[in-house]
Amino acid sequence: MSYITTYTRRHFDPVNPDPDLICIEDIAHALPMICRGNGHVTTFWSVGEHCICCAKEANARGLSKRLVLACLLHDASECYMSDVPRPLKQEMSAYRKIEDDLLKVIYGKFLGTPLTPEEETQIKIIDDDLLWYDLETLLDEKQETEKPKLHIDLDYTVRPFKVVEEEYLEIFKMFHVKH
Repeated sequence: MSYITTYTRRHFDPVNPDPDLICIEDIAHALPMICRGNGHVTTFWSVGEHCICCAKEANARGLSKRLVLACLLHDASECYMSDVPRPLKQEMSAYRKIEDDLLKVIYGKFLGTPLTPEEETQIKIIDDDLLWYDLETLLDEKQETEKPKLHIDLDYTVRPFKVVEEEYLEIFKMFHVKH
């Protein structure tokens, strides 16, 4: 078997992704159920929550609708591939290539085109800024770098999966432009 069965019961092959099988409902459902930090956090914090915070931060920074949506989708590949901690992922070139290819397909489907290098940089900055707070808050791990300035208030209160899923879909609908 060379596919996974998604929440909406599609048979999806993450190695050879078919854009027609990529479904925002699958992404919005799966990401709130995946824990950040490979589960090594003091309390549950989902990839879905993280993506929502990234999108809200992008919006608060005045970035374009496209970049807000890209921030919401930046970890969407994890709904099909799961996540691998950074130190391990750095050693897995084949995994990184599959993940990059899948993200390009996801961005192409929902944004019309893959991200430019400049857009990727802007998303990485927001992702890293939020990671700083995740490490400080969820792992009590004092960071050596300066505290990044956020334009949103972070609230690490654990919310029901369904609530996160619904908010993810609301943000998607608010910023998605049909192509």
